[in-house]
Amino acid sequence: MTSDTPPLVRRHRVLVRLGALAQLAAIAPLGITFVTIIATLFSTGIGTLLVLGFGALLLIASLYIAWAASWIEHERVEGLYGYGLPPLRPRTSGQPGFTGFLRTLWVQFTDAAMWRGIGSAAIATVLGWVVVGAVWGTISSIGLALSPLYDRSAGRLPFTGIAVTDGWLVVGGIGGALLSLGILFGVALLDGIITRAVLVPSKEAMLAEQARTAGMQRAGAVRASEVERTRIERDLHDGVQPRLVSVGMTLGMAQQKIDTDPAAARALIDEAHTSTKAAITELRQLARGIHASVLDDRGLDAALSALAARSHVPVALDVRVDGRCSSTTEAAVYFVIAESLTNAAKHARATDVRVVVRSRDEANGRTLWARVEDNGIGGATVLPGGGLDGIMNRIVAAGGTARLDSPVGGPTALEVSVPCAS
Repeated sequence: MTSDTPPLVRRHRVLVRLGALAQLAAIAPLGITFVTIIATLFSTGIGTLLVLGFGALLLIASLYIAWAASWIEHERVEGLYGYGLPPLRPRTSGQPGFTGFLRTLWVQFTDAAMWRGIGSAAIATVLGWVVVGAVWGTISSIGLALSPLYDRSAGRLPFTGIAVTDGWLVVGGIGGALLSLGILFGVALLDGIITRAVLVPSKEAMLAEQARTAGMQRAGAVRASEVERTRIERDLHDGVQPRLVSVGMTLGMAQQKIDTDPAAARALIDEAHTSTKAAITELRQLARGIHASVLDDRGLDAALSALAARSHVPVALDVRVDGRCSSTTEAAVYFVIAESLTNAAKHARATDVRVVVRSRDEANGRTLWARVEDNGIGGATVLPGGGLDGIMNRIVAAGGTARLDSPVGGPTALEVSVPCAS
């Protein structure tokens, strides 16, 4: 065994090989079943494509059944060998509407990981039938070797069908059994080699993917910071700055009247005082939009509860999080939900919002998952520099994924998933 062999295989190589043989034998009929179903749906879909709805539905069904076969193969290989494969998940374009759905189908169809899984499953099906044949050959060979005990004077060698008699029965049976066991041993080794070659990315591909992911996160972080800076500048320019200018002008007028009309000056000072308090409140809200201190002090659950309490739209909040995630992850999810609540109140004309947050244990570590759904008018789109653009880039910068579904007429649903250790 090389150093690249997974620890599970090194520690329990005999059990792993036996498990591979058992799985391959089970895959043999299952693979034929999948091939039959997919081929039937695909051919029928092509044949009835002119009946657009029916034929298209069959083609879509064949695509996702093929994805299911690939998922089963990924799970089988990862559970058996522990290569550390990333979990296979349905791909999505992340775009709303019918056009987004068509792009999702194309993204799923061109998913290289899915096709690698299908290729591995096809090879496993062939190897499975070899295992079935080798097991039958082993049993037949043992029966042939023991046939003299039952006063049989002739028999046939497994695989070849060659007739043997008398003293060659035992020799032929033992030889056939050894050959069958050798085939089983070779298939068990071959399954590990092929699955590693097909499903496990090369080191170059992994480095390239890591570089691509790091580049996307860096670009997302830059873009998110630009959107956030623009938002802060807009809020200062449109809100706090005019109010402070007004306070300065009011105090100047009060200064001019303080000797000639003390009552009017006092009224102006009171007005300036009220405006100052309003400006302080706006600055606090702006600072809260930059960083929520309660998030650091009491965690995501408490921060979201405070956020829901301040929302202008009623919020049904369901948070079930085990332990804390990194501050980057919690901040990303918090601000995604905050922006979604703002959009629901300002643009969606929603009367109800549901927020669900969960921590999930997955093959590649814990993730923080959140879904925000409102009953508004829908039609939300990601525009450069807009709030949703900031959401998407913030999530990408944290190493997560986001999916927006907002058909015209509603509802709008936003799902995000961010690694806890980002």
